[in-house]
Amino acid sequence: MAGPNNAMDIKPGYRGRAFTSDLSGQEFWLVVDKGFQPMGLVMGNCIYSMGAVRNWLVGIKGNFQGELKEYSQLMYQARELALSRMQFEADQLGADGVIGVDIKVEFMHNNEWMEVTAIGTAIRYVGGGANMPPVGQGRVVIPTT
Repeated sequence: MAGPNNAMDIKPGYRGRAFTSDLSGQEFWLVVDKGFQPMGLVMGNCIYSMGAVRNWLVGIKGNFQGELKEYSQLMYQARELALSRMQFEADQLGADGVIGVDIKVEFMHNNEWMEVTAIGTAIRYVGGGANMPPVGQGRVVIPTT
């Protein structure tokens, strides 16, 4: 069976030869220089409904100062789920870690839904070279001549 002929033929899960990254050129070089190989862009997201909790909290706690712990707990759960899904995608690529992670929170549907998205670059350690991080204490040498 022949491969896709154009972008509209691509199906979810397609893995081509090239990878995507949100790293700048300098960040990319620094990662490679330290013995890591960028594997690809990974993402995790979730959408939490907060409608009933939000309305209940506004009615009871709206006139008081202090943290709305139930609301904070929902935000933590949504963020943790998005990060876990991003880590799962990195695991699927055989990565050792994810760098350059950006977490975005967006409120939708009259602020009753919260979407949390985590995006980063999956990396794998492939070995060192002459430019590996130093072991022990570092020191700065400034030439005086």
